[in-house]
Amino acid sequence: MEKKMKKGKVSAPMAEEGTKKRKMGERRETDSGKNASSKKWPLIKPKKNLQINRLKDTDLFTVQSFLTSAESKSFIKAAESVGFLHQGSLGPTKGEAYRDNDRISVNDPVLANIVWESGLNKLFSDIKIRGKVAVGLNPNIRFYRYKAGQRFGRHIDESVDLGDGKRTHYTLLIYLSGDSKARTKHDPNDSKDSSLEPLVGGETVFYGSRNGVVAEVAPTEGMALLHIHGDKCMLHEARNVTKGVKYVFRSDVVFA
Repeated sequence: MEKKMKKGKVSAPMAEEGTKKRKMGERRETDSGKNASSKKWPLIKPKKNLQINRLKDTDLFTVQSFLTSAESKSFIKAAESVGFLHQGSLGPTKGEAYRDNDRISVNDPVLANIVWESGLNKLFSDIKIRGKVAVGLNPNIRFYRYKAGQRFGRHIDESVDLGDGKRTHYTLLIYLSGDSKARTKHDPNDSKDSSLEPLVGGETVFYGSRNGVVAEVAPTEGMALLHIHGDKCMLHEARNVTKGVKYVFRSDVVFA
């Protein structure tokens, strides 16, 4: 079910990135069996004056403080209460991107709309692709957890046809853990819970021609990372986590 790309590019596992035939929000059997309702997720306050930080004149940008520290931690707590399932792959020799992490996938249009309306809608108001405009997020919401030693190898994210003229064109990643000034030093629980340890590693790295590094994004609590996917997607990877736990909120920006 995997597709090997030219010049060593490998597509992400189908269970992860979806297939062009999958309809909006459809869950696979490998997803968490608990279809969490939006009532389990924290409320997100609309953000004002969000700024795009475009990286090296590419279709890749970050948004600092998209979520507050409290919102990020609440998402982590809620995700852990749902329960993660391990995701793996056979690796490049089988045409798959190497993958070792834990994952939740839920179909939640309400949550998707809340996140979109909290500020993403304004950031995408001037972005058009082939005459289409951004209309929201894919309600197929995913949460990732990377513990020490886990990573996601080099791959591209495929565009997903959602029907009715709708298609995904951007990947949305929101780091729920990472470097944060809000982290409490000398927390007595640090030695008891690895999720409270400072996150080391786990950078999202993008590659250009000849495998040159275009950008290296270190996880920062509450920061959003958006990049174009599909036929213009840059080869990228999530580097190995060496300490702590990396949590990520993942969806796709839908255009119509």
